Amino acid sequence: MRALCGAIITAGALLCLGLVCMAIGLRYQGYHYLDMEGHVQWVKFNTIDTALLIGMLTSLLVLAIGLGIAFVGLAYHHHRRHLESLHHHGRADRTTERLTV
Repeated sequence: MRALCGAIITAGALLCLGLVCMAIGLRYQGYHYLDMEGHVQWVKFNTIDTALLIGMLTSLLVLAIGLGIAFVGLAYHHHRRHLESLHHHGRADRTTERLTV
């Protein structure tokens, strides 16, 4: 269940990240690509609007948290299934402690 919740959080963060990228593209589509001398101009990440910057950083943070929850939840799931397999086959060691959360 933890892995599923992490995957749902990750999917939501990816949707939010896509929307923020579309918003940045719409905001700066009218930005002049060349200046008066013909040199290429770029919009640097630290010079974009504050609201777009906060949205981008927040969605990246939530994406990292969701991926972490998904991987840890999946690892915990496999650990528990391994312990159950040992128990069912009669090879469970008395020193093996089960994790309880």
